[in-house]
Amino acid sequence: MSPRHERPVVLVTGAGKRVGAVISRTLHAAGYDLALHYRHSATEAGLLATSLERQRPDSAYTVQAELADTEALPGMVERVLARYGRLDALINNASAFYPTPVGTATTAQWNELFASNAQAPFFLAQAATPALREARGAIINLVDIYAERPLARHPLYCMAKAALAAMTHSLALDLGPEVRVNGVAPGAVMWPSDGKPYDDQQAMLARTPLQRAGSPEDVAGAVLWLLRDAPFVTGQIIRVDGGRTLSV
Repeated sequence: MSPRHERPVVLVTGAGKRVGAVISRTLHAAGYDLALHYRHSATEAGLLATSLERQRPDSAYTVQAELADTEALPGMVERVLARYGRLDALINNASAFYPTPVGTATTAQWNELFASNAQAPFFLAQAATPALREARGAIINLVDIYAERPLARHPLYCMAKAALAAMTHSLALDLGPEVRVNGVAPGAVMWPSDGKPYDDQQAMLARTPLQRAGSPEDVAGAVLWLLRDAPFVTGQIIRVDGGRTLSV
């Protein structure tokens, strides 16, 4: 392990693109240094790290790993500790998402969706626990409002996110008092990368009390609040959904 880095260090999974990149930029602006995990998005993660390094030297480090390979996860944590000598928080953001209608779902789809949304967050948290306990740190899981209110034609994804919600509560019990564990459950903040029909988007927003979509910055703000400003909060899942879970 290298000498202890002076600033707090956060490991963000799936940090190269979309919400993960916004979370990383938000935490960096707030004074955290980043270990940016990526699977295939080496170019995006590298560009993000370069941008952050220009703002503050020695503040960003990229680490590649296949999260479905549970045996590789301790090594990822070890690489971060070898670089910085500390780990103050883990943000389990990486996620696979696609429909698996009943009658078509396969074991391979089950394995992929549970690997990214439930299995990897648990085993990565387990590997990070000693360092997080030493730092009196935190884990924040990106859950989903669909863990409570399932999305039609997506049973496997919803089941995996429900497992992540249960894990958030379980680890809050098991890792306290040294480590706080919370979740953020976004609603409509960024449409899936394969698109969503315009009419479906509008119908969804019409059922949302705030009558609009949120943004990745809304999610990142909740993550920052839980990490920096909520020292007496653990075992909670904050819905960032414009009130959508209140409507039928």
